[in-house]
Amino acid sequence: MMATTNDIKNGMVLDLDGQLWSVIWFQHHKPGKGGAMVKTTLKNVMSGKTVDKTFNAGLKIETANVDKRDMQYLYHDGDSYVFMDNATYDQLNIPESVVGDAKDFLLDNQEAMVALHEGIPLYIELPASVELLIDYTEPGLQGDRSSGGTKPAKLETGREIQVPLFITSGEKVKVDTRDGSYLGRVQG
Repeated sequence: MMATTNDIKNGMVLDLDGQLWSVIWFQHHKPGKGGAMVKTTLKNVMSGKTVDKTFNAGLKIETANVDKRDMQYLYHDGDSYVFMDNATYDQLNIPESVVGDAKDFLLDNQEAMVALHEGIPLYIELPASVELLIDYTEPGLQGDRSSGGTKPAKLETGREIQVPLFITSGEKVKVDTRDGSYLGRVQG
């Protein structure tokens, strides 16, 4: 599909010389002299590499048709992760390289958004935060509550994150899926 650089928005996927790039940041820029430009930060959909690229405003660009579908994570099988399309119940094997860091936050039956281009999985978007159990963390020392310190804790998915000293093994915590940061305890 053709578009112009004036149509660029976050999340759009561009097809530049046969490579797919997702727009993660853009800004329209009009210098005092000369034509307007669109500055972008693009992420290569396959490799995850990011680049900064500036386009002239109004330039024709090729966009990729990306089909975003709600899917449910079923299980891990060798070097792929099996998801089920919530609409069709079709199962899709997604390679570990596409799943990326999302694997650190995936539990069986978890919902995720899978982006496909011509049937090929490009990337996975998780909810902004997930609730996971602390598999193991060293016991905190009494009197540590005031220091505001943190300690490593291993989540049920195997990912290690930093948590406040008062968190104990077996507790459920809320975790930011973008950077693995601790967001709080889950009550109940």
